Amino acid sequence: MPTELPFSQACENNKDPILTRLREIFDTPGTVLEVGSGTGQHAVHFAKALPHLQWQPTDHPDAAGLCRPRLEQASLPNILPVMELDVSTADWPIESFTWAFSANTVHIMAWREVEEMFRRIGERLSADGAFCLYGPFNNDGQYSSDSNRQFDQHLRARAPHMGIRDLRDLRELAEAVGLTLAANHAMPANNRLLVFQRIPVDCNH
Repeated sequence: MPTELPFSQACENNKDPILTRLREIFDTPGTVLEVGSGTGQHAVHFAKALPHLQWQPTDHPDAAGLCRPRLEQASLPNILPVMELDVSTADWPIESFTWAFSANTVHIMAWREVEEMFRRIGERLSADGAFCLYGPFNNDGQYSSDSNRQFDQHLRARAPHMGIRDLRDLRELAEAVGLTLAANHAMPANNRLLVFQRIPVDCNH
């Protein structure tokens, strides 16, 4: 009997709506850094649908093994071997990438880890690339739904460092590293897909 692969119902539910947007954004050949690959469902689904991309899965050293069985089973030529990545360290294992993607991570990370992730992505993202961040977000301190309010309470009860992040705070982190929130797409189940891109340089000033 084949071993049952780790599975996330949330990934299964959101992979197609996310892919619809990624087709528009990740539209040229390049390497995608995925921060927090989890079960590997997103990596396999997106890499299969977007063969012009090299998909680089990563996860925290404690969790990086979770996606390996699915990635090995899929055996796609454009999925690179998973890398261990602790976002809070300065020594990231990848020096540059065209695109970056992360789903349902910033409400799990401590805030200092969110800060470091934005800093390191800002240092390494290509000039014409984009960082796509998926998940639930607050807007000016307001919850977008009762379900998000309940989810936030659940997270904070699990661990004080967790919680739904505010768009204003994420925009500030992005702008500090030369990125701007270029798009904010509605997604199912009161989630959003945020698209951060390089702030254009005004050559006239």
